[in-house]
Amino acid sequence: MAVTTSTPLPGSARAPSDTATHSWSRPPPSRCSARLASFPLLAGCVNEPAISLADRLRSIAPAGLSKAFYTSGGSEGVEMALRFAHLAHFNTGESERTLILTLKGAYHGATAGALGVTEIDALHHGLKDSRPLSIPLSLPHARPLGPDATDILINELEQTIAVVGGERIAAFTGEPVLGMAGMIPAPHGYWPRLQQILKQHRILLIADEVATGYGRTGDWFACPHQGIEPDITVTAKALTSGYIPMGAVLVSDHVIDMLHGTQLTHGFTFGGHAAAAAVALANLNIIEQEHLTARAAKLGTQILQQLKPLEELPWVEEVRGTGLMLAVELTPRATAAARDLPARAAAAGVLLRNSPRQICLTPPLVITDGQAQHIIDVITTEIRALGASTLHPAD
Repeated sequence: MAVTTSTPLPGSARAPSDTATHSWSRPPPSRCSARLASFPLLAGCVNEPAISLADRLRSIAPAGLSKAFYTSGGSEGVEMALRFAHLAHFNTGESERTLILTLKGAYHGATAGALGVTEIDALHHGLKDSRPLSIPLSLPHARPLGPDATDILINELEQTIAVVGGERIAAFTGEPVLGMAGMIPAPHGYWPRLQQILKQHRILLIADEVATGYGRTGDWFACPHQGIEPDITVTAKALTSGYIPMGAVLVSDHVIDMLHGTQLTHGFTFGGHAAAAAVALANLNIIEQEHLTARAAKLGTQILQQLKPLEELPWVEEVRGTGLMLAVELTPRATAAARDLPARAAAAGVLLRNSPRQICLTPPLVITDGQAQHIIDVITTEIRALGASTLHPAD
């Protein structure tokens, strides 16, 4: 998903830029990491940076998310979110609730449990029975479903719950904006209606904000603008801007009440590491002080507006974006012609994910106006150039 320019931010090529929110060369996080000793919380100790970070996360998190559980990354976070959901139901006498509603095209991680709710078939190749608890629902994409997309998706949800049995379902997990699927936001009204049905059946809602969290969509989190009130939210990536591995699972008061009296004998070796927590705090300060969430909203709107005219081309199906998560989707016929587009863009100074059908853009939040314009110019030129080979393919 990385997008940089021919003059990238120092070190930005070392990690996907949906992880990095600002330059790797900034001294504050690096220096504070070097100064700190490590005190893993799993050892029974507590450390000041981890406590301070929990307070900070509570202050910026969507309403109701009052507790933080630390991990080393997104996959671990999804594992713990699923575990919390299962334990919460077990503790309230509903141990038969084991199944998880998922979305086709959604990516949630590479570890066993996280992969088990990832509905991308290619990632399960050669793995037998790797999705034992997953109940997949259709990709919530308005364009292919048409003007009645939300009604179609909600009807499918209700029918699925009726067939499977709501009393067997522990949680629903989804991304507010589906990243791996191509920066796809759900159709208007989808999330509030989905959440209403989940509440009726006492199904918990797990929001995977690993890619969207900490500014990328134009606010600290994507959930509030989508009308989502999650029971559990998984975060990582931009929590530290990629300086050091860390994640945080944010848990609601409702789930904490369900877990009351449960002994949580779960944790990770480096969960709550003092150095990682200190880096996260410094990183969040930079995002706030430099108004990077507002910058993501502003630049994202500008880039989207300038790329939107590409939809007039017959080989472009859709141009979409939420903050600095944008994509240009090509037609199947154009995909073959675009197989070399990432290489050509790289030669012009723009790095793209090697997925010609979905031209995905997730630049760092500190990208300059000039760099953003360079990306727009290169993408526009390359996509318009596809016309010759798409409309008049070589024999």
